[in-house]
Amino acid sequence: MTTRQAAVAGYFYEADAGRLQQHVNQLLATDKATDEIMPKALIVPHAGYIYSGSTAAHAYRCLLLDPDRVRRVLLLGPAHRVYLAGMAIPSVDRFATPLGDIPLDRSALDSIARLPGVEVSDEAHREEHSLEVQLPFLQTVLNEFALVPVVVGGAAPDRVAAVIDELAEDPHTLVVISSDLSHFLSYRDAQQIDAATCKHILEKSTSLSGEEACGAHAINGLMASVRADTLEVSLLHACNSGDTAGSPNRVVGYAAFALH
Repeated sequence: MTTRQAAVAGYFYEADAGRLQQHVNQLLATDKATDEIMPKALIVPHAGYIYSGSTAAHAYRCLLLDPDRVRRVLLLGPAHRVYLAGMAIPSVDRFATPLGDIPLDRSALDSIARLPGVEVSDEAHREEHSLEVQLPFLQTVLNEFALVPVVVGGAAPDRVAAVIDELAEDPHTLVVISSDLSHFLSYRDAQQIDAATCKHILEKSTSLSGEEACGAHAINGLMASVRADTLEVSLLHACNSGDTAGSPNRVVGYAAFALH
């Protein structure tokens, strides 16, 4: 059995299992779910927990409504470390966090490996934080589940949608898209741009740009998918790093959405 080790423990979140679990529990307890419908898909931010963890918790609390329903998580997030024209899946069997190992669904990975634009690249996953920071939340709110991690580069919406639709017909599969919003603007400028981006997401836009959301390619693919056709999109929470733990002069925007 091969394992992708945690790369950003101690940096984006606590490396000590006890402190990490306490922090995640605190975030989930603080933020009350406003949507009483179990989601089929989530869009969540991926910064350090002190910055965006409270926003992510708004989405993850929704899963506490029926944690046994989700048995597989298709997790897609942007590539920060490695250039990708398409999408990358890993060859390993497990992803590790301080809270333990998560098994990968190798049969599901094999099925999407045959799709256009999908390659196998452990290097694309090795230091990527956009997927890793979601895992302790998932480990806390769900019971047993398998993971299908996909790093998304400059892939067209229809190709990302094909990956989602290959697996999302299964009623026990949750789709999670990892994305922050605008980067390094002033507080006021970020508020204006992020509000417009949130409106586009609520309208199921498939043409978001990287300036609007760093996970734009994954979000566009979700909105182009068959799964999104029949779902409503709800904005659960939005803020930026100036509201949490950063300077208001140069902020990153965050938002959490549920599709149900």
